[in-house]
Amino acid sequence: MAFFVTLKPSRQAAFGQDSSNIPDPRFAMCSHYEAVKNPQTLKTRFGVAPPSDLGRGDMWPGYLGPFVRSHPQARVGDEAVPAREALLGAFGLVPPWAKDATMSRHTYNARSETVAQKPSFSAAWREARHCLIAAEAFYEPDWRSGKAISTRIARADGQPMGIAGLWERWKSPQGAVLHSFTMLTVNADAHPLMRHFHKPQDEKRMVVVLPEDRYGDWLEATAAQSASFLTLYPAQDLVTQAPEPLEPPEAAPGLF
Repeated sequence: MAFFVTLKPSRQAAFGQDSSNIPDPRFAMCSHYEAVKNPQTLKTRFGVAPPSDLGRGDMWPGYLGPFVRSHPQARVGDEAVPAREALLGAFGLVPPWAKDATMSRHTYNARSETVAQKPSFSAAWREARHCLIAAEAFYEPDWRSGKAISTRIARADGQPMGIAGLWERWKSPQGAVLHSFTMLTVNADAHPLMRHFHKPQDEKRMVVVLPEDRYGDWLEATAAQSASFLTLYPAQDLVTQAPEPLEPPEAAPGLF
C-alpha cells in the first residue's frame, strides 16, 4: 500500500500539526542534504541497485530519499541475494511504537552521546540497524555575517558521501509499511571547518561521514562496535561551495 500527502513549506502546518510547534528546519543542525540521484553512482560507489523510486534530491526532514542497508537475507548463502540493498525511506526515524509518522520531523539526527538512551533511537542502536545515507553534499548555516548563509559542504575529491545512519521499519494503523532513517552526529566544536557553522552560542555538530573503505564494515558492525565509527571527517578532505541565502524548503510529496 502506497500513500502520500503534501508536506507544506517549513513554517506551515505539516502532518496536520499546528505550525507553531514545528521548528524551522532552515536553522536546525544537519537538517538539509543533497541525495544521490544518479542510479549509476549508487551502483558504483555504494554497490547497490537503485530503488525504483529515488525520491527527492533536495532533502529535508520528512522527505523521502534513498538509504543503503545490508540485505536481510545476505547471510543465508544464496549467491543470488546481494550483500546490500537501497530502499526509499523518510529522513527522520520513525520508531515502531510511534502513533504516526510526524516524528520524522524531529528525529533526523541522532547524537552519538545519547543515541543508546533515547527512546526514539535506542532499539535501532541496540539492534545495530546500520545504514548509509548516500549524499552528494550536506548544507549548514554560516552565521558569521550575522545572517544565516546556507553553505554546501562536499568531499574535496568530488565523490559522494556515505553518511552513517540508523534505519527503522514502521507500520501504520492501516497496515502500510514505512522505512525511515536518521543521521548520526558528533561534537564538532574543535573541527577546523565545522566549528564555523551555526550560531556562535550553539554547540557545533557534524554528521558522521564514513571513509569509503569502511562502508561494508559499518553495515556489518555489531552494536558493541558501533561507537568506534563515530568520528569526525578530516577538514582537509572537505570543501565548501556556493554560499547562498537560506530559503524555506519547497512543498513536496511527503509521507501520510
